[in-house]
Amino acid sequence: MVAAGQGLSTDEVQSIREALAAGRKPRVVFTSSAGQIAGQVGQVVELTDPAVSDEFVVVRFGRDELPFSPADVAVAPRGAGRKAAAVSVEAQPEPDPEPVAVEPEFVLDSPRVPAQRREESRVEQELEQSEAKPARRPVKAAKVVKPKGPAGLTVTLAYADGEWTVAAQQGAKALAKPYVVKPAEALRMVALVDVPGVQEAVEQILAAERAEAEQQAEKLRAELAEIEARLAELREAG
Repeated sequence: MVAAGQGLSTDEVQSIREALAAGRKPRVVFTSSAGQIAGQVGQVVELTDPAVSDEFVVVRFGRDELPFSPADVAVAPRGAGRKAAAVSVEAQPEPDPEPVAVEPEFVLDSPRVPAQRREESRVEQELEQSEAKPARRPVKAAKVVKPKGPAGLTVTLAYADGEWTVAAQQGAKALAKPYVVKPAEALRMVALVDVPGVQEAVEQILAAERAEAEQQAEKLRAELAEIEARLAELREAG
């Protein structure tokens, strides 16, 4: 197991991005924030968009390719991940101990220990052994790796220069460039959004456009009536 570092810095992320562009897969070591796999070595295979997710460093670990944040990994030292050659040492059999002659015990000279005293002595020994054992360190729970979901979808309804437009974008990719829609369609879209003040603002815009159109129509009708009167005079004169 390799000692874990403190995470990737901005310069190290840029170096990894350049190495991937050159066709290399840099080795990294998992830090303590990665959970039970801390100290293990993996390979960076991709850097996704950090604006979409904080876990944009895709690391190959075993047969899996999982996303991690820059704080979960650090640049691996040279030679990390290589298996050391195992050195087998043949154990030499220990010589059998020499037999020790056991002299017969003279029972009358040995004082008999009461059963209660032997039980108390055994309990005291067990307590001493339990106190001498070091407490087990709590095992840190493994970090749950969330699967990478699809990028967010944004649909925009906008009004400018007397026209309503709709656009759609998913992440950094434009799905539909702004195109013009009718005012009635824009009003139906806004009606689906149950937000106080939004529909009232759209209705005010439509009312202002309607009033301006009516003024232009009245002006055109007056000009048309004037032209028709002039035409009638010219016909009578002819």
